[in-house]
Amino acid sequence: MPVVSALYRYPVKGFTPESRDELVVQADGRIAGDRVLAFRFADAVEPEDADGLESWPKSRGLALMDFPALARIELAFDADAQLLRLSVDGDVLAETGLDDTGRRELEDAVTAFVQASPDARRLEKDGALPLRLVGDGVTARFQDRARGYVSLHGAASVDDVDAAVPVPVDSRRFRSNIVVDGVPPWDELGWSGRIRIGATAFEVQRPIGRCAAIMANPDTGERDARLLRVLTSEFDQVEPTLGILLLPADGGGVVRVGDEVVVES
Repeated sequence: MPVVSALYRYPVKGFTPESRDELVVQADGRIAGDRVLAFRFADAVEPEDADGLESWPKSRGLALMDFPALARIELAFDADAQLLRLSVDGDVLAETGLDDTGRRELEDAVTAFVQASPDARRLEKDGALPLRLVGDGVTARFQDRARGYVSLHGAASVDDVDAAVPVPVDSRRFRSNIVVDGVPPWDELGWSGRIRIGATAFEVQRPIGRCAAIMANPDTGERDARLLRVLTSEFDQVEPTLGILLLPADGGGVVRVGDEVVVES
């Protein structure tokens, strides 16, 4: 029987995840506490409109797609205290609250880190600086897609990719909320209709097309594998794809590590 083996949420868009024992799935399809903050470029003052929905595309701020060095920053977010800590190799870059003074400290620390990284040139474009930390620390609103989704992949699919390249590849590269064990490689791409994870029902939406973010080593922040090409060449995909998007079927719920996953239709 397939079971949930890992759960993740991403308090700051484009930064490292928090491993969780359970996730609250909101009725709007977003994970509570997921992408509640983002470092946006100076000229990204307002969200874009995507078919009547608020959208913050990853191209308008810091994201692994263009800034792989961000993977080196370890993140800890205390949602109750609204306290964010960022560190690299055990050295704290900043640890502060989300008041105006704290936000400026976090913005300055992240800007200095990126400017000292191989990604520094990407901050030189017009409208990039100063970076701004946006979000209230509570509302999940900075997902890559205007319509919030829950993302899922099978661990065996990642194992297949890992076996195809000489560098280590694990689930962290693919930044899903839910990782499932007990599923044959790539089997989840064929799921359709309704699935149930524990007591929470979901409708399968579509597979996840992947971007350059998956090429960033989650430990070193280096692009060490051309995984987009690997997915298309080694696995005969037309577009690089791994994992699926879900929406809650009955108003949301809670998913937990160890929950059984049942494909109902």
